[in-house]
Amino acid sequence: MAPTTGHRTRKTAPRQDWKAEYAELLARDRRAALDVIDLGRLGIAAYLAGDTANSIDIQTRAHTYALEKGDTRYAARSAFWIAFALIGAREPTRAAGWVARARRLLEEDRHDCVECGYVMLPRALEQAAIGDLAGAEATFAAAEHMGERFADPDLTCLARQGRGRAIVGLGRVAEGVALFDEVMVSVTAGEVRPIVSGVVYCSVISACFELLDIRRAQEWTAALNGWCETQPGLVPYRGECLAHRAEIFRLRGRWPEAIDEARGAYDALAEAKGAERGMAAYALAELHRLRGEIADAEDAYRLASEHGRASHPGLALLRLAQRQGEAARAVIDRVLAEPTRGRHRVDVLVAAVEILLALGDASGARRAADELKTIAGARSSEWLCAMAASADGAVHLVEGRAGQALEPLREALRIWRDLDAPYEAARVRVLVGRACRVLGDVDGARMEWDTALRVFRQLGAAPALFEVEALSHELPATTTQPAAGGLTSREMEVIRLIARGKTNRAIARELDISEKTVARHVSNIFLKLDLSSRAAATAYAFTHRLISL
Repeated sequence: MAPTTGHRTRKTAPRQDWKAEYAELLARDRRAALDVIDLGRLGIAAYLAGDTANSIDIQTRAHTYALEKGDTRYAARSAFWIAFALIGAREPTRAAGWVARARRLLEEDRHDCVECGYVMLPRALEQAAIGDLAGAEATFAAAEHMGERFADPDLTCLARQGRGRAIVGLGRVAEGVALFDEVMVSVTAGEVRPIVSGVVYCSVISACFELLDIRRAQEWTAALNGWCETQPGLVPYRGECLAHRAEIFRLRGRWPEAIDEARGAYDALAEAKGAERGMAAYALAELHRLRGEIADAEDAYRLASEHGRASHPGLALLRLAQRQGEAARAVIDRVLAEPTRGRHRVDVLVAAVEILLALGDASGARRAADELKTIAGARSSEWLCAMAASADGAVHLVEGRAGQALEPLREALRIWRDLDAPYEAARVRVLVGRACRVLGDVDGARMEWDTALRVFRQLGAAPALFEVEALSHELPATTTQPAAGGLTSREMEVIRLIARGKTNRAIARELDISEKTVARHVSNIFLKLDLSSRAAATAYAFTHRLISL
């Protein structure tokens, strides 16, 4: 047996502030080369602080040092963590080389140790990637057994969540989801190291989105956010997980945070080799569209497409908002005919219902709504049920069955409120108000629309706000909106251009004035109307009918 370096018994608790841990270990390494164990700690700290490239270099040093000392077991462990980082960086070929080396080192010295379980994990991922889910389940189960045998919670957790994903892929959804819940308990209870926590969390959240189990994604995100507050300097979220977090914040009505998350994800994924950066751009585009920031939405949809994420159906909905109905129709017809599935198919169908109803094609909208109902009936997803019920009620309303529309709309409203999704709930309230008005219940319509108005104002959802304001003015005894706060004619021009998503530079060009003059007008507008942002100015412009899409 090769001599050990004491890594099996040494218990060095890392600091909670990972950036500080990384900086301190780097400084120590510059003063005098660290030993192999502290090099391993430095490599982990670099990864957790977000410096993946340096983490790989440091773990490579640890690997080489361990080989020089004859400690093939620690060399194999370092090789695994190098492969781990490379897999996350979408470099599977380099990762496979390091895994092969780790496996050879363990086999040559006939080690029977927990590292033998770690090197099973990449093999299981390969099996899953080629569609051998039964093989992946068996390999993950073997690694899980090794983790339990050697009392290694990190390996046990990684293997268990991988087995859960394989089981879900095999159609045993309830069994797989139960494993997800179990491993997330381990994560949020701090039973595993942070380097494992981030990977498990992102994998589980991605699986929840694939299953359209948005409630579970919301709950585990909230739980892990609380845990992360105890780990300053930690960068646990990577890849598509970053974009999913932006979606969760948007659904919860935390739009400023959602925009920050989406922008941060787009910037953080600059080196990503997959479509994750496109996902972040698409999430940002959707937020801009819902806020009526047309130019910003258009730019973000373009970036999503450039980075490999289809810009539809969001771009089609943007075209509808821009009164380009034929363009929206052409796109949604094409996308509907394409073989899409899962979350993307649901999004396409929801958009199709909205676009086709707006263009007067009730029969086409009914087909899309019925397909949504069929999908919802086959999946256990409250989010999906709410989407399907909303679409069903909207189509019933246009088909002239206002009374029949109320049942699915009330059910959708109940679910959205239960999921704490204020924007979606307010959109349903708009439809409920329409049904009430058709049925002669003016007070009911007014109450639903007043509630929706409050939500849309709070969120800065300018287009939806304008729509409901217009509906409210159709009711009897409705008060008129106040004048536009004493703005000058030039300030009126500026606020209208702000509402169309124009930058100060673009406004200056259009009005043939300097950017400094534009900035002064913007400042005056904010002061007179007691506004704090361009989004608030946009909402004000729509609310007071200074502009329409």
